[in-house]
Amino acid sequence: MIDWVLSLLVTSFIRQSGLWGGPGAREWGPLIVFAIEAWVLTTLSGGSAGQLIMGVVVRRTSGAPLDAARALLRTVLICLVIPPVVYNRDQQGLHDLAVDSIALRR
Repeated sequence: MIDWVLSLLVTSFIRQSGLWGGPGAREWGPLIVFAIEAWVLTTLSGGSAGQLIMGVVVRRTSGAPLDAARALLRTVLICLVIPPVVYNRDQQGLHDLAVDSIALRR
């Protein structure tokens, strides 16, 4: 929820500044901003802004940080919505299983 609200705020700011006001900005803007934010921050810091605020870190099951390719695939799967909703008994969603990652409390 935190990530989505931040994405809405950033998209609103971008649209008002005139940098991005074309068709699709209202519909796809927040999702694009969310995807970029989640991918970059997961690659660099181990979690999206909302995860970092809540004290959650995303790591590979081996404990290593996610590389850019794994973080990108994980983000794309999250944007598809279904993979995070389907999970196993260890609470790993399909997006985590696909890239061998796990979300942990700090």
